Amino acid sequence: MTDWDGVRAPDATEIESMARAAMATLPAQFAGHAQDVAIRVAEFAPDEMLDELQIDDPFELTGLYDGIPVTEKSVADQPGGPDIVWLFRRPLLDEWASRGDVTLGELIGHVVTHELAHHFGWSDDDIARIDRWWE
Repeated sequence: MTDWDGVRAPDATEIESMARAAMATLPAQFAGHAQDVAIRVAEFAPDEMLDELQIDDPFELTGLYDGIPVTEKSVADQPGGPDIVWLFRRPLLDEWASRGDVTLGELIGHVVTHELAHHFGWSDDDIARIDRWWE
């Protein structure tokens, strides 16, 4: 049995470090485009983001890509800021604890990869055809 005395949950900085480690393992053909994507960690998604996605329970959203996919970008685009992969710390920790079959680093790596797939223009249906993670 694990002794949990003195053990604390990873903070936002540690979650971001795990995300950056996952990005460092991307194949070369994706790594260049991914390096321009910022990583942001928040405790939960903001209410306006949840409302826009029609999500009632903030624990249901572990990550989100916020930007213009590379397949839709134009030289005429005037970016308002960098593309961002958002990670939501509390939902990630909750999913990790409830799954019990993956490390936190594996879960974060998977969420980052999923959100970066949106950066590359993949839809959720495209991703689901090759990724059976949540089945």
